[in-house]
This record gives sequence, C-alpha cells and structure tokens, in this order.
Amino acid sequence: MLGHTAVHKEIMLRSQKAETYKEYDKTPDKYLPPIKTFAELNLDNRTAAGIKDVGFISPTDIQSMALPYTLGEFDLIGQAQTGTGKTAAFLITIFEKLLKTEKKSPTLPRALIIAPTRELAVQIEKEARDIGTHTGLTYTAVFGGVDYKKQADRLKAGVDIVVGTPGRLIDYMKQDILKTKGIEVLVIDEADRLLDMGFIRDLRFMLKRLPKYSTRQTMLFSATINFRVIEATYQYMKIPVEVSATPESVTVDEVSQTLYHVEKRKKFRLLLGLVQKSDAERLLIFSNTKSGVTMIEERLTENGIKAFALTGDIPQRKRLKIIERFMGGEIKIVIATDVASRGLHIEDVGYVINYDLPQNPEDYVHRIGRTARAGKRGTAISIASEDDVYYLEPIEKLIDGKLPFVVADDDDLGKKLDEPIRKKSVSGKKSREGRRRSGRKRRG
Repeated sequence: MLGHTAVHKEIMLRSQKAETYKEYDKTPDKYLPPIKTFAELNLDNRTAAGIKDVGFISPTDIQSMALPYTLGEFDLIGQAQTGTGKTAAFLITIFEKLLKTEKKSPTLPRALIIAPTRELAVQIEKEARDIGTHTGLTYTAVFGGVDYKKQADRLKAGVDIVVGTPGRLIDYMKQDILKTKGIEVLVIDEADRLLDMGFIRDLRFMLKRLPKYSTRQTMLFSATINFRVIEATYQYMKIPVEVSATPESVTVDEVSQTLYHVEKRKKFRLLLGLVQKSDAERLLIFSNTKSGVTMIEERLTENGIKAFALTGDIPQRKRLKIIERFMGGEIKIVIATDVASRGLHIEDVGYVINYDLPQNPEDYVHRIGRTARAGKRGTAISIASEDDVYYLEPIEKLIDGKLPFVVADDDDLGKKLDEPIRKKSVSGKKSREGRRRSGRKRRG
C-alpha cells in the first residue's frame, strides 16, 4: 500500500504525463474483457501452431487479461508471479507484432527483453524457441559468465529478438555491438527484482538509448507493483494499461504449505528425514547463504543422497548444465540461494523446502512459486528453528494467513549413515612426537 504522499506524487506524475504526451496516449476507450480461449485472438497461424506444440490448452489469468491489450499494441504493466504464464504472454505479443511488420534491416534486432538473472534470460530464450518454432524469427540470449565473442558475433550477424541481463546488454550497447535503433517492442521482466538487485541506473541507461517510447511498444511485468517500480519506468512508456493476475492465489490456493518447528541442533536431521521420505521427482531446497547451500550439499552427500548446489559463484556453464539436467530429470535435488529463486522456470517441481526462512518475505512467495506451476498442486515445507522465527510474522502478513505448523519429533528426523572413520593426521602425530623428543635432555 502506498503512503498518502506517494499516492499524491504518483497522481501528479500521471497527470503531467498524460497532459504532456496525450498525443501518444493509446489508452483504450473501454475495458477489454479477458479471453477464454486462444482462438478468440485470431493469431497468425505460425504463432498458433507453436502454442499448440507446447501444449497450451487455455490461457492463464495473466495471458487472458493482458493479451487483448498487448495485441492491440497498448503499453502494459502486468502484475504476475513467476510461473503464471507471463513469459508466453509477452512472447506471443512480440511474435504477432514482428510477423505483421516489415523487417527494416537484416542485422538490427526488433525486440529486446531485459531480465534480472542469467537463468531467466536463458529460459526465456528457450520458451521463445519452443513457441516460435514456426515463425522463422531468430533469437539469442546474452549474459555474463560465458564467451563474450560468441555472443557478440551472434548480435553482429543479426537476430530478431534479444534477451539479456543488464550488465552484458550495456556492455554491448557501449561497444555499439547491440544496435537499438530498430527496437519495436521492449519487455522489462521481473522489474521489482531488477530494482532489488540494484539495476535502477542500468535500466535507465538502457531505456534512454532505445527509440522514443512513442515509436515502440513497452511491456513491464513484476511480481509486485509499487510506486518504486512505476516511478522508475513510467516516463519511458506511453500511458500503460495495468492488469493484475492476483499473485496471492498462487501462494494460498495451489501450494500445500507446512511449517516445522525444530531445535537448531536437529535442523539438518529434519531436512534429511523430509528428503528421505519424499517421493517427488524433483526437489528444490533453499538456504539463505552460499555457505548454507554448500553445507547441505556436503551433508546430504555424506548420507548417500546426491544433491547439487546452485549459487551465484558457480561458473556459468556449470550452472546451466545443472539446470538443464534438473529440468531433464537426471538430477532430483538442487539446493539454491535466492539468487536462483527467480531464475528457475522448471515444470513439475513436486517439493520446495525452505531450510531457512527468507529474511525478505517476498522471497518466500518467489521460492514456493517454483512449485504448483500451470495449475498443478505443489508442496512447500519450511523449517524454523529458534534463529528463524523472527522472519515468520512478516511472511504470514504478506500471504495474509497463518502457516500450518508441526512441532517436529524424533519420527520426523532422518536416519544418518554411520559417520566415516576419520584417520588421525600422520604429520600431526610425527610433529607431536618430534616435540616430545626435542624436549628431552641429551645424555652426555
């Protein structure tokens, strides 16, 4: 909820914007009702074929509300959680726009999608390839941590749609490798996360170097829409339509949530028990810190359970390989920090376990959003020791409800394998022996 001063400031900003740029105001004269089927949109046959190929039967809430406006070329601010179908909503819009307009240059990109994380950029590109397989359009994702020259060469060769993270996009813009004068559609995905990660200046840098907002279509999607998000981007958009897919419903209705209270010293054994009893094909565990992720990976491995860590300092190629194997079912358990929590777009994650309660309550929603995708049921289990309980109240306030809780007992704890016998250090033994000898008096 915005404060009184912020609300007044926002109203003034919108009024000034509307007055100054009213010639570009494409706000619809009337409310456009949500669609019930994709057939109502009269999509290009190539787009429709891609939608059918990926198995979309009916539009999700955000698709149903957003597409009537975005296909009418209105700018849009959409509130939607990760996993609600927002990626397909803006990709369908981009495809329809580019298929209907003539390509002005073989090398200039025509659509730009800005994403906060490398994982999200990769997965947006993958979804674009899946849905757009019949369109003949070309795509590439650019981000740090992988070969700079190969990505640059793809941009120089010419692609229609570029997906990227702020740092690498700005680098290519400054080098004049990414030429933006042909951009017809801009998407800012997970805008709140971009701001949380400190990309506000980078975002404005890029927006100032794009064609004037009156000549392009802009779509912004965010899990939360607040004044900070609007203030950062509003001046770079035509008067946008705002739609909300009620993100709370994803949290409350589709995810079975349980909170375990446990002593700190028994916390890992509870996690071990939950993992040993889980029959999920994919299980995602979150910890607040990189050291916590490493500890969980090592201790699970010691107990005969193969798990893979996913943290920000793991080399990019390895990170992408882990995600690919997790998506393909080769890996059952991944442990991640919140750096990865919004970048993972993986279907059928049966269980999400919060080993630590997140310090930011919104991260709780983002974490458990990895499960219950596309209307499926999911399970989210959180573990709270005496160190975690301080973060519980803000989470329950955000989701507007109490988490059902269980006090863990011995039956919930996992069975640990025998600890490996640790050999005494030979060098240490020799060192001690040497000290004893050196302390003896020599006999003359």
